Amino acid sequence: MFQKTDFWIGLAAGAVAGIFGYRFMQEREQQLAQMQPAAPTSELPLAELQRQKEELEDLIAAQEAKQK
Repeated sequence: MFQKTDFWIGLAAGAVAGIFGYRFMQEREQQLAQMQPAAPTSELPLAELQRQKEELEDLIAAQEAKQK
């Protein structure tokens, strides 16, 4: 069994596929964690909401400037 090259090739291919699958799932979990808000918006302080609003307004202004 351990002397057949097909076994070692299959073992190596399975290990590589497992590593890539594990890394993909780790990245996907991080992306999902970033998409979920840390706290409900009703619990955010007014200063934080104001900062986010200003940041969005800056991004909108930058996009409009690129279009012109």
